[in-house]
Amino acid sequence: MARQNALAKEKQPKAGAQSSPQDLGAQQRRSASRPTEGPAAAAELDRLIHERIRLAIVSALAVNESLTFNDLKQLLNTTDGNLSVHARKLEDAQYVVCKKFFDGRTPKTEYKLTAAGRKALERYLGHMESVIRAARGG
Repeated sequence: MARQNALAKEKQPKAGAQSSPQDLGAQQRRSASRPTEGPAAAAELDRLIHERIRLAIVSALAVNESLTFNDLKQLLNTTDGNLSVHARKLEDAQYVVCKKFFDGRTPKTEYKLTAAGRKALERYLGHMESVIRAARGG
């Protein structure tokens, strides 16, 4: 029994462990085959997007062709470090692309939502709508 528990523990990802793009793709495929109606839908939310700052980034990029780092920072009222960490997670998942360039002598970082990011946001919003309908008894 103790050996089974130890083996099960080994299979669990370590706290703070990074997921590879392949792992994220597998998670997305698994979530696409799960229920999107009723109470089970709440458990199926895309955890990557569900976090407040990441949802705000993806939402802001969904309604803008692109935004600079400073635009996002001001819009979301967050710190450089916080925005950087969350944007990197979205970039690693290929939900956003980051382009770095110079405007004269000033470095600029620009973010755009990818097709995969837009699809993930649409799927997330669909799940949330299902949860809301279920909560309202509809």
